[in-house]
Amino acid sequence: MNKSLNHPNDELLTAYSAGSLPLSQALCISTHMEHCQSCGQRLQRLNRVGSQLMQQLKPSPASAELKSRLLDQLDSLTEEQSLAEAKPSESNSSIPRCLRQFIESGYEELPWRRVSSDIHSVELCRDSNGARVELLKIKPGGSATTHTHLGDEYTVILEGSFSDESGLYGQGDFMVKGAHDKHTPVATQDRECICLAVTEGPIQFTGFMSRLLNPFIRRSYA
Repeated sequence: MNKSLNHPNDELLTAYSAGSLPLSQALCISTHMEHCQSCGQRLQRLNRVGSQLMQQLKPSPASAELKSRLLDQLDSLTEEQSLAEAKPSESNSSIPRCLRQFIESGYEELPWRRVSSDIHSVELCRDSNGARVELLKIKPGGSATTHTHLGDEYTVILEGSFSDESGLYGQGDFMVKGAHDKHTPVATQDRECICLAVTEGPIQFTGFMSRLLNPFIRRSYA
C-alpha cells in the first residue's frame, strides 16, 4: 500500500462514514483508501464513533413493508455475485475493487475516446446528481489545457503521476478542485497517467483561443 500525500478532508470522510455522500464522491474516496492506510484508520475511528452514537438512539419499529423490501433485496444478492466480488479475476486484480463493476478486464480494454493529442477518456457512469464519472488517460509528458470548473472536480490517481500549479500527485493521491481553482495538469515523462475523475459540471478553458470551445463543452456535458 502506497503512502498517499493528499487525502479527503475530515468533512468528506465523515460524510462517507455516515453514508451520505453521492455515489460518485464515494467512489473516489473508496479508491483512495485502497492506497492509503491512514485514511482507512481514520474511517475506522469515525465508524466507531458513529456506532456509539447509534447505540444511544431509541429504536423505532419498522413497518412490515420496509421489512419485506429489505428481505427482497437480500434475496436478490445471489451467491454467484458475492463470489465474483470476493474473488476477482487475475486480469483486473490491479484495478481498485470499487471500480471493477465498471471495468471487466484491464484499462487497455476500455473504449477510450480521444479528447486531444495528449488525452483520452472513457465515461464509466453518471450519478443521480448529474456528476460524470470517468477515467482520463494522459500520455507521458502530455498536458491538459489550462482550465477552471463549473462545479467541483474530484480526482484520484490510479497509475502514473501528474503535476499542476499546486504540486506533484502520485498513485492514490486524492484532490478536489473547485470553481475558483485554475490548473494545468501535466503527466510526468516516465509513464502515462490514468486518473479517476468526477466532475459535477463542465470544465472551462481559460486561454484566449481555447475559450471558444466552452459552449460546445457545456452542450456535450449535458
